[in-house]
Amino acid sequence: MRAYHLHVQGIVQAVGFRPFVYRIAHEHNLKGYVKNLGDAGVEIVIEGREEDIEAFLRDLHRKKPPLARIDRVEKKEIPPQGFPEFYIEKSSKGGKGGDSIIPPDIAICEDCLRELFDPTNKRYMYPFIVCTNCGPRFTIIEDLPYDRENTTMREFPMCNFCRSEYEDPLNRRYHAEPIACPVCGPSYRLYTSDGKEITGDPLRKAAELIDRGYIVAVKGIGGIHLACDATNEDVVAELRKRTFRPQKPFAIMANSLETVKSFAYVSREEEEELTSYRRPIITLRKKEPFPLPENLAPGLHTIGVMLPYAGTHYILFHWSRSKIYVMTSANYPGMPMVKDNERAFEELKEVADYLLLHNRKIFNRADDSVVRFVDGRRAVIRRSRGFVPLPIEIPFDYSGLAVGAELMNAFGVAKNGKVYPSQYIGNTGKLEVLEFMRGAIAHFKRILRVRDFDLIIADLHPGYNTTKLAMELANEMDAELLQVQHHYAHIASVLAEENLESAVGIALDGVGYGTDGNVWGGEVLYLSYEDVERLAHIDYYPLPGGDLASYYPLRALMGILSRIYSIEELEGIIESCCPKAVESLKYGKVEFNVVLNQLAKGINTAYASSTGRVLDSLAVLLNVSHRRHYEGEPAMKLEGFATKGRNDLKFEIPVDGELIRGEELFVQALDAIEKAPPADIAYSAHLALARAFADIAIENAKEFGVKDVAVSGGVAYNELIVKTMRKAVEASGLRFHVTTEVPRGDNGINVGQAFLGGLYLEGYLSREDLTL
Repeated sequence: MRAYHLHVQGIVQAVGFRPFVYRIAHEHNLKGYVKNLGDAGVEIVIEGREEDIEAFLRDLHRKKPPLARIDRVEKKEIPPQGFPEFYIEKSSKGGKGGDSIIPPDIAICEDCLRELFDPTNKRYMYPFIVCTNCGPRFTIIEDLPYDRENTTMREFPMCNFCRSEYEDPLNRRYHAEPIACPVCGPSYRLYTSDGKEITGDPLRKAAELIDRGYIVAVKGIGGIHLACDATNEDVVAELRKRTFRPQKPFAIMANSLETVKSFAYVSREEEEELTSYRRPIITLRKKEPFPLPENLAPGLHTIGVMLPYAGTHYILFHWSRSKIYVMTSANYPGMPMVKDNERAFEELKEVADYLLLHNRKIFNRADDSVVRFVDGRRAVIRRSRGFVPLPIEIPFDYSGLAVGAELMNAFGVAKNGKVYPSQYIGNTGKLEVLEFMRGAIAHFKRILRVRDFDLIIADLHPGYNTTKLAMELANEMDAELLQVQHHYAHIASVLAEENLESAVGIALDGVGYGTDGNVWGGEVLYLSYEDVERLAHIDYYPLPGGDLASYYPLRALMGILSRIYSIEELEGIIESCCPKAVESLKYGKVEFNVVLNQLAKGINTAYASSTGRVLDSLAVLLNVSHRRHYEGEPAMKLEGFATKGRNDLKFEIPVDGELIRGEELFVQALDAIEKAPPADIAYSAHLALARAFADIAIENAKEFGVKDVAVSGGVAYNELIVKTMRKAVEASGLRFHVTTEVPRGDNGINVGQAFLGGLYLEGYLSREDLTL
């Protein structure tokens, strides 16, 4: 007889791993035990014949539960102890700083879905039906180990029926911590906006109200949504009015994949992601003519769609005539999604007509994740429910906090060669969001068993609230603070995910504070373990009014044109090509004249190399979009408009040394306005920008002797630009890299910050390298 001690690390909690080990141990006639070690993973002691132990180890890897992931197994032979049987030992607290990974929230599985609609099942039409293969995880966990008493389910003692399943190692609900039934579990109540409870079946009545054109707040897994009939144009317009979102696209939920395919194109990759356990929102290309109301996603060629992921959603659709709901986060612009019942009554009484609320607390807010497929590859836009808190591996072992960017924020905790990005935090310019971030940092420290940080990494921008928070935390924790340039971190996130040691990077986005104090955003960089260099960039152009140019892109257009034309010529061009843009300014013609004066005298003007503002300016010039109501709006609408273009007008953007002369693109566009369809101009401008950046990156990659080109930043979600660059790079014999796990925009910058922090601590790059 032989005996071994096994220490298993990875995603081995909350995924049915212990009952799986129990079953295969019995199948192979082994004795011993399996034990949950909290943050340190799972401990297994096995005794038996050598050949049976070898078969057990093979099955451990080959037959593991679908949601489990084994990262490491440490095996040590020990003296046999004579166990009488194999059993499941009670969990221990752990706390040794191990590597056990908490799984994310998981969409309802097929087994539970089948039981949900089985009239003979005890959980028939019970919205909180779960098993070890599905249900909430991250959103209900307060501490490790992942046991019921450490979750918000501890407020619901199990009935005898649930406990019998919970304690049966052969049952798929064995140690399913959120296990519940109508007798002992959470329940829904339906209320009017002034708090009066409505009697009867709350979900059935809510579905009927949605069908009748009402807006219903629906509490789910990670927060509260605002739901309404997506086929009713009037109620969608009313929802826009109440939420102060005049243009921002609403996410919709369809009852089935078949319904989704009736209004949007779905590729094989998109279908796999739509139906995955993550169930994110996927931005899909609209079918034409689009059969749903245009005001769901005004001016865009895409629509954000998700499928039901909880019993609640399936039951609502079961009772509803509508097959498609708007399902958008319940919050005002820039504020955190509402998750608590008390706050719902306070904050949503002017927004929702009715509130469908359950009595289980949501401990960790988690917005729906958002994904787009760009050039056939997944591009995560917002990484939250379904992804968090799964880590990203980096080749540096230290304890650190990367606080991320100001907008689309997520922070990341570095530990044991991994970065654990947080759920979506949001716009930290808002005090409420910053407080949410503080609480989330404290929670991540607790569940990851991090006591102290070696390093806290922040953006270089001195005015970011995240930078100020990093300074405060560094002082409180007596940790070292490192600030790193925004676009260096963007490219570093690609090196982290793709496991690269060097690359020429193309960082394209709207705004990033440069090492020279200017606004960067159209950069070609070299990043390696030994050096960081800015190789080329869009030539600086004025941004009259600074940040105002991001909300009123006419300002950016005027700044770019002022590089080429006199003030008088500029005024004539604007009044001739896009007079409506002048009307879109807050103070109309008066403000237009003020901006002309700013440019003439160089007053209150920043200077930028931003690709995002270039695209915004083209959107104004071609009368596609004149005002930004949400992040990225003009550029997104321009991309949709450009997809209608058919002819490449062969625009060329000259390069003068390190300077990409972006203003010349506008000379060519203006010349083409009288000769070509506007969509062809938009299409050609996208291709010209992509070719210019790709050509410079290829040239520099060959000079540096590197084989890899990395692309990141918010513009890396643009299909036309990414596809054109990828083709050019690969045609030159180089490898083209974008991220598929880490968000390409600011939501993923924390991973790049953590990677640069590792380079700094290991002595590869100095503080000056990352800030000068």
